[in-house]
Amino acid sequence: MSKVIFHQSPKSGSAVQASAINRSAVSSAPLDARHRPLRDLRISVTDRCNFRCTYCMPREVFGSNYQFMPHSALLSFEEITRIASLAVQLGVQKIRLTGGEPLLRKNIETLVAMLAALRTPDGLPIEITLTTNGTLLEKKALALKQAGLSRVSVSLDALDEPLFERMSDSQVSVDTVLSGIEEAARVGLAPVKVNMVVRKGMNDDQIVPMARRFRHTGHILRFIEFMDVGTTNGWNLDEVLTGAQILQRITDEFPLEPVAASYSGEVARRWRYTDQAGEIGLITSVSQPFCGSCTRGRLSPEGKFFLCLFASQGHDLRALMRNGASDAQMTAALAGIWQARDDHYSEQRGHNTAGREKIEMSYIGG
Repeated sequence: MSKVIFHQSPKSGSAVQASAINRSAVSSAPLDARHRPLRDLRISVTDRCNFRCTYCMPREVFGSNYQFMPHSALLSFEEITRIASLAVQLGVQKIRLTGGEPLLRKNIETLVAMLAALRTPDGLPIEITLTTNGTLLEKKALALKQAGLSRVSVSLDALDEPLFERMSDSQVSVDTVLSGIEEAARVGLAPVKVNMVVRKGMNDDQIVPMARRFRHTGHILRFIEFMDVGTTNGWNLDEVLTGAQILQRITDEFPLEPVAASYSGEVARRWRYTDQAGEIGLITSVSQPFCGSCTRGRLSPEGKFFLCLFASQGHDLRALMRNGASDAQMTAALAGIWQARDDHYSEQRGHNTAGREKIEMSYIGG
């Protein structure tokens, strides 16, 4: 394993500068402490969002006085692309743009085009995807597709209008999101993945209506267990409806059969309707953790590299980059950070994790 020594920032505890780098020891495809490769890079391009979803960005915390990052603090598109290109050389094959709401980042299609031009060491293109709440998707879908976006995932937690407005704490209609989904599919950002976070006692009565709505559409509906992301969403285990319980509700109405994973490390367990009406996915971080196959790294809007959705702190790549580090130094630092990774929070949940401070999902992406 390459040895990378960092000076620690007294404010954040993040790695800010590599003072000694053994470049020759950096592997082109490093493995972490649990032998997991770096295959997926999730890039949060903004911490801002036009929703205030109760499980992600509750208004009582993210209200009118909340101080979001100034634009000057964000990584530029050139800086994002530089880090992404180095990550690709270390094995990344898929990049997902997140937020906040990524479509709020001005000229986001320009960044998509820059990332879509990246190639693996074997000359293969990178899959570029994006997760959005769908409010701006109808307007942006064509430009995103033309820029090189591969696919899009859209968050939609209910079809019932009052419930949707209450959960998103917005005045956006369900029809706006549905129109964005259809436009994305029309321009070729397909299959569209529709993500529903299920919270027992709040929107679990929408499971079957959602399944019914997206059957025969070609879209893939994915049900996500309510997770304890961040420290502000009021998570309670009693509000978790497990993947098995979700599956039972659907199969009582529409029979399903399991489908093999599309690739190693796929987080959603796949099921398809036996009448060929399409498929669904179950993301079960709480009841069936998938830490052992997690290949994701996360880049925050201001350039911190996080190793887990439930991490407490990240490594400051922006400071390293803006202090003049070469590509070789940046690559060695990134590889060293990954090789030291031992994160497996979902497997530890409930065992010495109570009270642990975690980053907010609205800041680092889901």
